[in-house]
Amino acid sequence: MEELKLKGKIVKILEAESGTSKAGKSWIKQNFVIDTGATYNPEVCFEVFGQEKVDNLQKYNKVGQEVEVSFNISSREYNGKYFHNLSAWKVFTAKNEKSEIEQLAKTIDAEDDGLPF
Repeated sequence: MEELKLKGKIVKILEAESGTSKAGKSWIKQNFVIDTGATYNPEVCFEVFGQEKVDNLQKYNKVGQEVEVSFNISSREYNGKYFHNLSAWKVFTAKNEKSEIEQLAKTIDAEDDGLPF
């Protein structure tokens, strides 16, 4: 399967949820929503699972920030209905391609010595 990625602006970071599994292990997860800017259904909710990923989400991301999310999709059936989950495994600040292009253009202009060749 190809790596799945989405870019967007964080519009909500929900409260972290935690508990204890049947095996007695503690767990923590946190959901966050990004706005992709799409015309239809622009908001997408992702989940991070595990203390390290929740800490990273809280430490490095805030509402209004542009991010790129790498994620997996999983589905499960319960009472004849299917439920889907988007598990984010990497969330990082989105690179602004326009500013990179502008920087490259400035570099090229600075190197221009006026010669036509």
